Amino acid sequence: MAWPQIKKLRWRLTLWYGSTFAIVLLVHIGLATFLHYRQLLQQFNHAEIQELKTAEGLLYQTADGQVRIRDDYFNHPQLRLSLDRLLQVMRPDGAILYQNHRLHGTPLGGAPLAREGVNSYRHTMVRLSDGRIVIMVSHVHVMNGMPVLIRLGYDMEPLYASVARFIFWLLLLAPFSILVTGYAVYRATSGALRPLSLMTQRARQINAEKLNQRLPVIDAEDDLGQLSIEFNQLLARLDDAFTQLKRFTSDASHELRTPLASLRSIGEVGLQTKKTGQEYRDIVASMLEEVSRLTSLVDSLLVIARSDSGMIHPEKSVVSYLAMMQEVQELVGILAEEKQQSIEIAGDASLRICVDRGLLRQVLINVLENAIKYSPAGTRIRIDLQRLPEDVVELCVHDQGPGIPEEEKTRIFDRFRRIDDGRSRERGGAGLGLSIAKWATEINGGTIGVRDEPEQGSCFYVAFPEVITAKNV
Repeated sequence: MAWPQIKKLRWRLTLWYGSTFAIVLLVHIGLATFLHYRQLLQQFNHAEIQELKTAEGLLYQTADGQVRIRDDYFNHPQLRLSLDRLLQVMRPDGAILYQNHRLHGTPLGGAPLAREGVNSYRHTMVRLSDGRIVIMVSHVHVMNGMPVLIRLGYDMEPLYASVARFIFWLLLLAPFSILVTGYAVYRATSGALRPLSLMTQRARQINAEKLNQRLPVIDAEDDLGQLSIEFNQLLARLDDAFTQLKRFTSDASHELRTPLASLRSIGEVGLQTKKTGQEYRDIVASMLEEVSRLTSLVDSLLVIARSDSGMIHPEKSVVSYLAMMQEVQELVGILAEEKQQSIEIAGDASLRICVDRGLLRQVLINVLENAIKYSPAGTRIRIDLQRLPEDVVELCVHDQGPGIPEEEKTRIFDRFRRIDDGRSRERGGAGLGLSIAKWATEINGGTIGVRDEPEQGSCFYVAFPEVITAKNV
């Protein structure tokens, strides 16, 4: 038979703590009963010794040689539980000289043991022939030159009855104590879990459209408060991610719609009237230009999607920073030649960095293309490579473009961010190049940014930690 599972945490805690308290209480009752029994037993032993000493002073011998004791002395017992005291006097050979009436003729113990009660008080627990259990103390006393063995005992029944009453009352009060404790635990648990209940109610209301809501934080210092804070930070990150995803989807749709609309417009205009072969070739060329722009945009979106999903993992190797820049200059230089621009590179070829070659190539291509795109025709683009303090290598691409407003310097690396939307679109940009460059730089452990030139233009810098080798030490 399977026990029903308790769903509520407060009930589980109440049951767990209540059961623990019940076990501890039972152990406490057992220990208290044992200590109570030992205390009563010590009182019995102490009372026996005291009364045996008293009995020694009250023994007297009659004219016919019999031993007697004055019983009237015991009308004022020292111990409430010692009313049924048993007394027996015997010679060392075992002959009984005296027994009080409470023994009913039953011997108190067997034959004397060797040196029993000599120079000490010997405590023994014995069972009488009538079944009574007696705690007995023995001592040798010299009376009129004759040694006698005095045995004084107490019936254990009153002690057992006292212990039974003690444990009865404890067990009788135990259920009440357990119920009170369980109720107190339930109330305390309910109060402690109240913030969790509020968090649960608020969490039920949060969905994809309400990620701006937050869980209540009642006490920021306790564990539940820390949980609320961490969960709110998670919600904030999710809210930012959803907002960024919505903005990205909207911007991507807008960017894709523009070349597609241009393609459709070119095709519809081309079909309206009959044209010559050269005119059709011009139409196809225009459409291919839009297709090329669309392909570039799709490739950029694919890179961003793969970066967001964590599918791209850099495979780093040590490369010469200057050699990589020269390689990129050969690839992109044709764009500068079309605008009659010159590119000058200066730096130390021994400066090395540890990066992913493919990702670094993409960073440098995007930064250099951006400089070529926004610099006027016939201008010079200067590229400097230098070592900064703290073993950092920085590459700066200086252009002679219109510059970047101060408020745009931090947002220019955002996706689909363009300072002049119309002019940027005419230059063929979608506002993704610098965003990809920032991601590729940071995933390689570098930094990228922009600062103004003293006279005109901007300087885009890309810095990485230097790799110290035997050649550049």
